[in-house]
Amino acid sequence: FRSARVGRQFGLPAEAEAMDAAFRQAWKETKPSARLTTSEEGWWRVLVERTLAIQGLECPAGYFERLYATFELPEAWQIFPEAVPALVAARQRAAHVGVISNWDSRLRPLLTNLGLTGYLDSITISCEVGAEKPDARVYAAALRRAGVSAVEALHVGDSETEDVGGAVAVGMAARLVNDGALLRAISCA
Repeated sequence: FRSARVGRQFGLPAEAEAMDAAFRQAWKETKPSARLTTSEEGWWRVLVERTLAIQGLECPAGYFERLYATFELPEAWQIFPEAVPALVAARQRAAHVGVISNWDSRLRPLLTNLGLTGYLDSITISCEVGAEKPDARVYAAALRRAGVSAVEALHVGDSETEDVGGAVAVGMAARLVNDGALLRAISCA
């Protein structure tokens, strides 16, 4: 919805639902042909331009820059109510709590600004590893940071392929989280 709001600031006739549908289509078309893990801002620019093109729109001067900066801000994101209690519960049960994310270099400062880094022992980001979930290299990097073997680790995520499939392929236990089930996933591990 933020992209539609920014779009309207630039005179784009962008409705949130249409923008979201176009973004999902652009993601499916763009992701296989460009690597999010290493391209950072350039990859996102291609994705945004493709999202607009799907809707028959041109990318106005300054729009991408404003949109990219918007998603660096903590107010652009929502922390699910169960996230912090789940992180606290995980820390009480485990020696190490970390994040593995298919994201770019904006993630570390964003997590800090959201007040979440205090609950984390490590952050493993695809752009820093040069591989993204479900690639085994990103899990291996996270396991090294945690100082544990795969059989000692639990990965919790919302993607059957990227999170569960990737983790299980390297020998980790995994839990799929849907619809606010984060606390249940942590407590049943």
